[in-house]
Amino acid sequence: MPTPPLAGGTAGPAALRPLLDTVLSALEDGAGRRGGPLPAGGPDTTTSRMRTAGRPLIPDTGTGAEHALRTLVTALAEGAADPAHPHCAAHLHTPPLALAAAADLAASALNPSMDSWDQAPAASALEAELTAVLAAEIYPRATTPDAVITTGGTEANQLALLLARERHGPVQTIHGANAHHSITRATWLIGLPEPAVVPAPTGVMDLAALDEALTQLHRPLLVTATAGTTDTGQIDPLDAIADLCTAHGAELHIDAAYGGPLLFSPTHRHRLHGLDRAQSVTFDLHKLGWQPASASLLAVPGHHELDPLHHRAPYLNADDDTEAGLPDLLGRSLRTTRRPDALKIAVTLQALGRTGLADLVDRTIATARQLADLITGNPALDLYDRPTISTVLFRPTGAPDHTVAVIRRTLLNRGHAVLGRAEADGRRWLKATLLNPHTTPDDLHTLIDLVTTVADGLAEGSTPR
Repeated sequence: MPTPPLAGGTAGPAALRPLLDTVLSALEDGAGRRGGPLPAGGPDTTTSRMRTAGRPLIPDTGTGAEHALRTLVTALAEGAADPAHPHCAAHLHTPPLALAAAADLAASALNPSMDSWDQAPAASALEAELTAVLAAEIYPRATTPDAVITTGGTEANQLALLLARERHGPVQTIHGANAHHSITRATWLIGLPEPAVVPAPTGVMDLAALDEALTQLHRPLLVTATAGTTDTGQIDPLDAIADLCTAHGAELHIDAAYGGPLLFSPTHRHRLHGLDRAQSVTFDLHKLGWQPASASLLAVPGHHELDPLHHRAPYLNADDDTEAGLPDLLGRSLRTTRRPDALKIAVTLQALGRTGLADLVDRTIATARQLADLITGNPALDLYDRPTISTVLFRPTGAPDHTVAVIRRTLLNRGHAVLGRAEADGRRWLKATLLNPHTTPDDLHTLIDLVTTVADGLAEGSTPR
């Protein structure tokens, strides 16, 4: 077998073209075979089909690039939960823009490693420009705002708590009962005291309870607020929380992994008023930014606040190299090898501009409101609340919690819809997290019909299949 060609260099594009044709055809064939938002038959069927396509994964003699790509990519697409389908709406799992995926191909082909300048000369310059620009969106009045690229909200939240620990020692974190699980996990990971949890009976942090907690606790304190909760999409009262932090001498971190991109919308950015009062902000673009995962960052109002991340490894950032002018990249992440995720983000921002991004955000939120209207107008369904961003909770009227769970699993097993589940107001709800700006009113009507049909069947005693 000849030596396989490489993706980079002057010969790389010619080697990639026929392979990309194979991949694109396989994606199309697999999606056609699936015929819906996810494969029918449940885990056993999908696992069996994938194993059949993949075995043997390490044959004695290779099958060749075209066959391996066609076989495995087709099987993967056939067995995918496809967020581009309007009925795949369970999670903060975005359908990536085609242009962002195309940019990601370039990143993979060139394969810059963002841990030293000599591995990523242009990519490191682009990342520095991008992080400064996005940090300035979050902190428009700061003089030297900065940000670091992360793998997601979990890593960004961990970094925020780590930086707080480096400033103050073992800080006590305070978060709402609505906070993302990564906050508690981060305190365990970096050895901080167990967080104090403030009630969130209406879905957002209770201000009186926060005031009481800030009054009673006496060590250095870090309050973590949420702009876009995972279960309901609600936004904590950021300005009021910042006022309490100021009054009690506490610091504030805001997890805006979900809601942060509302900043791009003149119509909806007011919901994030007070965001720039935080010591740090988590901001994802693989949610309301329509990027392939991962595309996230942690922003701070001053670049010096990232100094604790600096680290010395002579083979990557020797002192004399740094003094001679080679940029030191190790302080830009806790990771060493990492992809140039800045490229796809930068391509998207430049291609769409502010108006294009605002249109995507506004369309998505409008779609969520349309779904809420349809639910409100259907006597067979109950709506939890009007959507704050693009998360809509609903359930069949009078159904027990067990039935809500069975409806969700029935739709999954039939391959008809991917809906999430959430616990709110003491009950279980179906969760539609709408992130597809191409979703139509007909798609929403069909989604509701799918839910009510299964609910009616269960009420009549039919067995889900």
